[in-house]
Order: sequence, then C-alpha cells, then structure tokens
Amino acid sequence: MEQEIDPQERDSPKIAPESDHDQYPEGGLKAWSVVLGAWCAMISSMGLLNSLGTLQPWTSTHQLKDYSESSIGWIYGGYTFFLYLGGVRFGAILDSHGPLYVILPGSIGIVLSLIFLSFSHEYYQIFLSFSVLGGVSASTLFAPPLAAVGHWFNIRRGWATGVACTAGGVGGCIFPLIILFAAPRIGFAWAIRIIALVCAVTCSIACLTVRTRLPPKKAGPSLDFKPLKDIKYASATLSVFLVEFAVFVPITYITSYTLNAGFDEQMSYAVLVFLNLGAVFGRFLPGLVADRLGRFNVMIMSSFICSLFTLTLWLSADLVEPHSLGMVISYAVLFGFWSGSAISIAPVCISQVCEIQDYGKRVGTTWTIVSVGTLIAIPIAGAIQQHNNGEYYGLIIFGGVLYISSTIAFIVSRGICKGWALKIKF
Repeated sequence: MEQEIDPQERDSPKIAPESDHDQYPEGGLKAWSVVLGAWCAMISSMGLLNSLGTLQPWTSTHQLKDYSESSIGWIYGGYTFFLYLGGVRFGAILDSHGPLYVILPGSIGIVLSLIFLSFSHEYYQIFLSFSVLGGVSASTLFAPPLAAVGHWFNIRRGWATGVACTAGGVGGCIFPLIILFAAPRIGFAWAIRIIALVCAVTCSIACLTVRTRLPPKKAGPSLDFKPLKDIKYASATLSVFLVEFAVFVPITYITSYTLNAGFDEQMSYAVLVFLNLGAVFGRFLPGLVADRLGRFNVMIMSSFICSLFTLTLWLSADLVEPHSLGMVISYAVLFGFWSGSAISIAPVCISQVCEIQDYGKRVGTTWTIVSVGTLIAIPIAGAIQQHNNGEYYGLIIFGGVLYISSTIAFIVSRGICKGWALKIKF
C-alpha cells in the first residue's frame, strides 16, 4: 500500500516519497555517463545560444546589414523562443518513451539547420534555418537531457546539473572562436560547417549515453497549465521566467556594444569568449554551493549580483569617456560567472516544487512559458538601443531592472514555498 506523503517532506529537496525506484544512485558510471551525454547534447543547443553575441553582430554587418537592430533581434529571439517552446512536448515524450525519441531527431535537425544556415543569405532563409529548425532541434537537446540527469541525482542534483550545463559555456567559447578565426580566412559559410561537424560528433555521443531510470509514464496533454494552480510551482515559474528574460540581453548585445564603443574588432568578438569562460565556472560551482545552501537561495544571490554588476560596472563603462575595455572585460567575466546559474540551477528549482516523475514535463511547461519572454527580450532591447540613436545605456538599464525583478520574484517564491526565515535552506 502506498505511503502518505508528509506535507513538509514534500517541500524538501526529496520531493517524492522513497520507493524502490526513487533510490537515487547519486553517482556511479551509469549516472555520470548520463551527465556526459547531457553535456554533449547541450554543446549544440546551449553552445549556440551562448554564441548569439557573435552571430548577431556578424549578420548585422554582413548578410543583414540593411535591416534594423530590432528586426535582426527577432531572428535570435526566435531561436530562444523555439528552443524553450518545445520543452513541454519533448519533456512529456521523455517521461513516456525515453530520451532517444527526442535526442536523435534533434541531433539530425541541429546539424541540418547549421548546414542550411551556411547557405543562407536572405532574412527569411536565416530565420527558417537557424531560428525555426535550429531552435526546435535545440529544444530536444536541452530540457530532456537535463530532466534525464534529474532521474539519477537528488541530493547532488544541483552539482550534476551544473556540470552538464558547463557545456553551454564551453560551446559559447568554441563556436565564437571558430567564427572569429575561420570566417575571415575561409568564409562564414565554412566556419558554420565546422560548427556543424562539432555538433554531429557531440550529438552522436549524446544519443548513445543519455538514458532515463524511472519507469515510463503515460503522456498527458501536450501543454497543461493546470499545475500553475499550485502557487508554489507558479511562483517558481514566474521567477525563472524573469531571470531568463534578463540573461539574454547582455549575452546577445555585449559584442555589439564593444564594437560600437570603438574597440578592435577581434577583441570585441573575444569579449563574448571571456563571458562564456566565466560561465563555465558559473554553471557548476554555484550548483555545488546550491546543494549545500539551497537552490532558491543561490538564485536570489546570483540574480542580485547580476543586477549589481550590470547597473554599476557595465553602465559605468558606457557612461565614462573614454570607454574602458578593462571594465567591459571585467563585467563580461563576472556576469558570465554569476549568470550561469540561470541555466544550471533554475531547472533544479522547478524540481523542488514537483514530483520527480513529472520533472521532464514540468520543466518543459516552465520553459514553454519562458519562451515568450526570450522571444521578445532581444527585439525589445534592440528597439531600446535604436530609440536611443544607437546608444546602449537604455539597453543596459533594461537588463539591470529585469535582474532586480527576478531577484524579488525568487525571494517571494522562496517565502511561499518554504518560509521567510533567512536561515532556511531551500
């Protein structure tokens, strides 16, 4: 007979009652091979996401030089939108059929999208190849692998998820460097094809190693908003929505800002690499701390620090004449580190307010809602910059205010889910 779940126990990091299939391995060859597979999957999806700051200025000065910043922003906002939009459907397929049914077609799709992008010259061609096909394919390589990691880890879930998410930072270093050094020599098209080859290799490893542990669960509706009636899940989702809304503004526009400030072109493109180097460490170190101090607690701290750096360091670098490259690089590294938790810890926060058997679908539902924010964040930021006659101070303030809003939202959600005492680990 099934045991009743104590309400307080439900709110602790061990969401589900202990049963035969809920004895988490917390390590071992099989568990860490899943982490490796998730890492390989996210090299493609999150690596490209973290390379938007290189793709945006390149296309805006080459293929799309006749288009406004706001119009170009819809291409890269579209990629993030489709990446997150498919989460609920693909998360449900993971829960009911296993990871291969989503990861294999996504792997084929992401490689094809890059090949098509390499042949694209018109706006609609880039949008269809990169934003639509690339974004949908990347969606299969983000939420399902992360949810699969959650099947093998509970107490160490933040650490394991953080290790997997370092792939975004690594890909965000490798892909811009390929474009930076290969594109001027062999052309942008061949640089993108090299990236496609890297994605083909890593996705092949992901297909072989990502697996689930819990019994298959019958798939429900493709999009189910009923869980939002639960105030805990709803508040956590709102918090994640705001932090994801904020994070892509600096990532996408930091290179354009540096170019606009008059710095050397190579160094301007390298700034995004510095940001992603910081993000590599920012993905797994906060995850390790979050397992000890609480996932919501770390998200509150990291969101606040990102707002602080954005509204002081980056804004100061913009307002002071002459512009300081050292301040921009410092901001890129520090922001990269502290913003890393938005990807690595945010899904773990969702795991604390749902049953682990529903983790794939709940993460998918949350990121489907988040997709709306990511769709409009980049074009809005571009419109603000355009409205300010090409100046970036309004865009910077916009990003900082978004981070302040996410900090407040996480504080409120933590209070609703666990209590308002400062010493509570949650």
